[in-house]
Amino acid sequence: MSVLSTVTKLLQASNQSTHRGDGTEAPDGAYWCDDCDQRSPDTDVEGDRTPDCPDCGESMAFERSPGTTGCAC
Repeated sequence: MSVLSTVTKLLQASNQSTHRGDGTEAPDGAYWCDDCDQRSPDTDVEGDRTPDCPDCGESMAFERSPGTTGCAC
C-alpha cells in the first residue's frame, strides 16, 4: 500500500459521519422556568408567544443554546 493511497483512505474516513440526523429541526435554545426548573426546547413550543410554565403558570425565559453562533448571554 502506497503512502498516497493510505492518506487518501484516511481522508475519506475522516469525512464520513456516522450521525446523519433524524430529519428533525435542531433547537436554537430552550424556554426555562427558573422557579420550577422546567425546560421546553424551542422546537416544542408552538406559535410566537412565550410559553407559560406548565407547573406554576409564570412566563418562561428563552435561553440560547451555547452551540449556536453568537453570544449566549
